[in-house]
Amino acid sequence: MPSRHYDLIIIGGGVTGTALLHTVSRYTDIGKIALLEKYDRPARVNSYGRNNSQTLHCGDIETNYSLDKAQTVNRAARMIVNYVEALPGTEASKILYRMPKMALGIGEQEIAELEQRAEEFSSSFPYMSMMDKHKIADVEPRVARIDGGFRAEPIGAFGCADEYSAADFAALSRSFLERLPKHAGRQVDVHFNTRVESIRRQGDGFHIKTGAETWQAGAVVVAACGHSLLLAQQMGYGLEYSCLPVAGSFYLAPQVVNGKVYTIQNKKLPFAAIHADYDFLVEGQTRFGPTALLLPLLERYNLSSLPEFLRVLRLDTRVIQVFWDLLKDRDIRNYIFKNFLYEVPLLRKRLFLREARRIVPSLKLSELTYARHFGGVRPQLIDKQQRKLMLGEAKIEPGNGIIFNMTPSPGASSCLGNAEQDMRAVAAYLGATINEDALHTELHREGG
Repeated sequence: MPSRHYDLIIIGGGVTGTALLHTVSRYTDIGKIALLEKYDRPARVNSYGRNNSQTLHCGDIETNYSLDKAQTVNRAARMIVNYVEALPGTEASKILYRMPKMALGIGEQEIAELEQRAEEFSSSFPYMSMMDKHKIADVEPRVARIDGGFRAEPIGAFGCADEYSAADFAALSRSFLERLPKHAGRQVDVHFNTRVESIRRQGDGFHIKTGAETWQAGAVVVAACGHSLLLAQQMGYGLEYSCLPVAGSFYLAPQVVNGKVYTIQNKKLPFAAIHADYDFLVEGQTRFGPTALLLPLLERYNLSSLPEFLRVLRLDTRVIQVFWDLLKDRDIRNYIFKNFLYEVPLLRKRLFLREARRIVPSLKLSELTYARHFGGVRPQLIDKQQRKLMLGEAKIEPGNGIIFNMTPSPGASSCLGNAEQDMRAVAAYLGATINEDALHTELHREGG
């Protein structure tokens, strides 16, 4: 059986895995590195532009983020900005997009909440400010106006008119691979159409099985979203976790917003509120969403991931307790049921229109279309010991040279920040050296 030897193998070719490959190959002296990706090109799952909201999350308009989390996310997002701004020619303009963005408050209570947030966040996000209905109308006319006048409800927003707000994470993934540094004596390989079946500990390293081949590595980082948990549990790690996959669907409309308009998160609900986004992939189009549909798949539209989900579900009384705690809350129960109805033909458009009109009150039913084959799956972990749903990114790091990343939103925006963290762990384990000066100059320069 053929065998291939590397110092480090990265599993997963989305934006998280490609960011790590770029970072390790550019800023360390690790000699032999490989990336294994099961599809025929990078970023085919959650990093693909149809499967996410294309948002460069900076923590400024996401009202479910605390200031500490917003600052952490913003530092990681600035690393992407620093990387992209250094690219030659027009390459940067195909990855990051400048546009308006705002968190919209509807009614006096939400406006007051935004004003309090603006006071707390202004020093960390000096480009953001409060906007009254007139300023909102200047930036997003159809958000503020209807029938020639202003909408009936009081509105306010915390936002800005021009900032890096959107990202094509698939293009960013391709850029990471296209710009891998070339050094004498350095081997950096990317292998597509290479599906990992299992990983096992062997001596001081790891054996990775992919069909008829076995790969050997001194260290391994898995960046395969929900499949990271599957591979971890096969090795006996992360058994204290279950997985709740949350699928996100979108609706499309003509261009009714010029940037990103987020709404205020209901703190009782575990998932982000629906927002409106200018879609840079299709000129003249707005994308509304994502919805939150509980779906027993690790990959959207991939039925072969159903048995894989059942393996990571690890259903027991503790998982059932978490589900029960979610469903017994009236607001959460109604939210789950409403999002299910957003998927039902004949009903979904009319029901979703009510939600979309909170952002664009003049939106017509004829302008709204269900986006077929859009949307990915966000694998949220359930901590069985604490009996609670864990939101956001998660990492399993046994400390023996292998790391498993689960990176739903804002994982793509944090890809370089996460890559730096994993690079430091891998370099320490392998005894490698990090070029701190280059790292600071290129990714953490002033303003980053």
